[in-house]
Amino acid sequence: MNNNATIAAISTAQASAGISVIRISGDDAITIADRVFQSKSGKMLNEMKGYTCALGQAHADHEPIDECIATVFRAPHSYTGEDVVELSCHGGVYLTAQVLRAVFDAGAQAAQAGEFTKRAFLNGKLDLVEAESVMDLISSRSKASARAALNVKEGALSRRINEIKSTLTDQAAHLNAWADYPEEDIPEIENSTLNDILTIAKANLEMILNEYDNGKVLKDGIDTVIAGKPNVGKSTLMNLLAGYDKSIVTSVAGTTRDVVEESVNLDDIILNLSDTAGIHTTQDEIESIGVDKAKDRVNSAALILCVFDSSKELDDEDRAIINMVRDANAIAILNKSDLPLKLDENEIKAAFKNTVNISAKHGEGMKELIEAIKHVCAIGDVNAADALIYNERQRALVKQSINCVTEAIEALNMGMTLDAVTVLIEEAIGSLCELTGERVSDEVIDRVFHQFCVGK
Repeated sequence: MNNNATIAAISTAQASAGISVIRISGDDAITIADRVFQSKSGKMLNEMKGYTCALGQAHADHEPIDECIATVFRAPHSYTGEDVVELSCHGGVYLTAQVLRAVFDAGAQAAQAGEFTKRAFLNGKLDLVEAESVMDLISSRSKASARAALNVKEGALSRRINEIKSTLTDQAAHLNAWADYPEEDIPEIENSTLNDILTIAKANLEMILNEYDNGKVLKDGIDTVIAGKPNVGKSTLMNLLAGYDKSIVTSVAGTTRDVVEESVNLDDIILNLSDTAGIHTTQDEIESIGVDKAKDRVNSAALILCVFDSSKELDDEDRAIINMVRDANAIAILNKSDLPLKLDENEIKAAFKNTVNISAKHGEGMKELIEAIKHVCAIGDVNAADALIYNERQRALVKQSINCVTEAIEALNMGMTLDAVTVLIEEAIGSLCELTGERVSDEVIDRVFHQFCVGK
């Protein structure tokens, strides 16, 4: 990737739409845009101030392509920190491609995946944590996940990390100065004081680490399996949650023979649903494959919605399923509440901490089911306003920093030299610097931005 080249890409979805945006960034962005764009006023883009627009036409070989609006951003006050021009044209796939081709012919190079945001990072517009949140913001599937990603994008997590890093840096600087300049009469820090400071830093880092699972839930959703024996209403529940007929529903037991998947937003909770074959004993070879798949999904799921037919008494197959999920994160759903109750609720409540009565056919009990899901998965405790870590890179570096601080505390309590303690504190600082991108290899940077889409 040539960071000195002027780059261009389509920054909107490449599909028919009302508008498309071609972004150009780099030292020659305005010059290149002037070769393609002609304003109706006759004014050149290089004569315009930043944050101004002009209406005109995009041309190729002196032939008009499309009417468009050019928006000029002057460095450093742009997304990338460079001169940027955005050409907004009509959102046809053909027209957009023709405008982009004209920009390339005028001297721009094709932007790589994430290159605009990478330049924003390299030019100090974003740190690495904030840059990573850009894709999290784009890929958000709920209000809560979008809000959490936006908070990180606006620096909430970076501020928390920087506060901890600043505390550790102050201690490392004091210890180094005391060791290197004994003649300056620098006061020695008390072991008890240093221990207290490191303990608080460790607690703050652990708080961030412990919120990782919350961030994953908001971002990726909860892997959820709908399980039960045949004909208890699993597919009807799946269709109710999905909002349309995703699974085939018939009165014939065993209709669902494979896993049916759908991701749904349920009151701002993302559930990655799997509707499975009814779990029972069968001699049908094909049906038994579906049953085995259902059992595998039950064993790997983060949440199990275990469905029972409340209009029938519990049988051995029901009890086998109860035993299968007894130690799992599960909610017992007593379906068909519109029919007379024959199932022994006390037996279910003795096996499950959370039980909900619903009628999937009539859509009754949904509010209670949502509240039960929030309770079981502790969703109610997740605050989207918190600065949450979202990915394994961030989690690993926070964990590394915690380990270093822990070792520093242990070294201090064991009476080891302050030089050894200082080295461990500096290693903790190094992990936090890598987290925010202050000290990070080109390989890591490339890996982070490779996950981005082209145009962002």
